[in-house]
Amino acid sequence: MRAVGLEVLKNKLGEHVRLAQGGETVLVTDRDRVVAELHPPGGGRADSVSDARLAELVRSGLLRPALRPPGRVPAALAIAPTAEILAELEHDRGDR
Repeated sequence: MRAVGLEVLKNKLGEHVRLAQGGETVLVTDRDRVVAELHPPGGGRADSVSDARLAELVRSGLLRPALRPPGRVPAALAIAPTAEILAELEHDRGDR
């Protein structure tokens, strides 16, 4: 575990991010007070930013995952020809 002040972090950000990526925790200090931590992402965290955002929306309850697994789109239901529908509608109206 390392501690680094804000000024040093600002000047050597890339170096400290690489340390965190390698598994080390870097404590960020401001006037000898810890204000933040840099560490590698936790287990189960998505590699891409968009996947991580989606996962966060699911955790917060703002988004629900799909009920069907990804794959083929379900087949469309068969629909009667327009002429047949109009004939049935006319038949139904005639009964009034």
